[in-house]
Amino acid sequence: MGIISAELRYRVSQVKRQQIIQIEDIYKAHEKSEEDIKTIKTPGQFEGDMHPSHAVYASTQNLVSYLAENLSVLPELEEYHKIAGHAEDEYMPGYPPMSPLTKSYFTHWAFFDLRFGKDRETIGTCLLDIGSEIGINEGYIELIRLLQESRMGLYLNQGMEGKSVLLYEIFSKRQYRCHVTSGYTGRKNEIWFVRVAPPPFGLDDQNIVITTPYIMIETLKEDWEDYFNRTLPRIGIDPPISAYTELMKHGLEINYWNEYIFQGYCNFSNNIIYLTGIPDKPETLPHSGKYLSE
Repeated sequence: MGIISAELRYRVSQVKRQQIIQIEDIYKAHEKSEEDIKTIKTPGQFEGDMHPSHAVYASTQNLVSYLAENLSVLPELEEYHKIAGHAEDEYMPGYPPMSPLTKSYFTHWAFFDLRFGKDRETIGTCLLDIGSEIGINEGYIELIRLLQESRMGLYLNQGMEGKSVLLYEIFSKRQYRCHVTSGYTGRKNEIWFVRVAPPPFGLDDQNIVITTPYIMIETLKEDWEDYFNRTLPRIGIDPPISAYTELMKHGLEINYWNEYIFQGYCNFSNNIIYLTGIPDKPETLPHSGKYLSE
């Protein structure tokens, strides 16, 4: 347990009868989420509505959002509130043309990737540490854990297998059968920048692409392999797969991937966003200062 989590657990235990945090409202939100999750269809019943695994994760995301909003008034989360608020003001997440940072991308980054405090905690790790104190049941704690362990990655589209999109991760060389929540299935050999989560509770055998796909254009698989060869030694972690995980989840600095999306944005449709360029080559990024000055 991190320092901030320990302080949060102590403070929550002290203010349950006060009005600093609306603990009763948190309990009500949790109960409402449990009722919502009971209505989610099994895969056998599913037809045309939200995929059951997607619905489970969406319900969990809503719960985490509510908890984060209520807990962020505490002084222990002042640093988080400042960083996340500044990023929200800077990138105005939504959807193009307003912003290339989608809400699905930004909220997962803000809750599960954005680190703060001496122990480099996240909202997700804090909730895992204090979940029992605020009444989160084991099922939701497991779902929060799965989201906390998820990350963005770079994948090669290998076509369809039935209704699943086959995504091959360029660095790890692992293949995933995926349901894509945006409905986009793409074309073979497209490079995707997405967040993939595992199927929860055995609801299905498909992994879930829980962010709107960012599709890379004018870059090749080899360009990204060269990028990893240049960048992973800077992480200073062994083995290389651990360095890759660190890079894709946290970047080289807080807003590393936020900036890449912002600077590399070039087009969009109603269910995908196009990016171009390589993060460490600003001359390839349409909205970088170097590109615009030429």
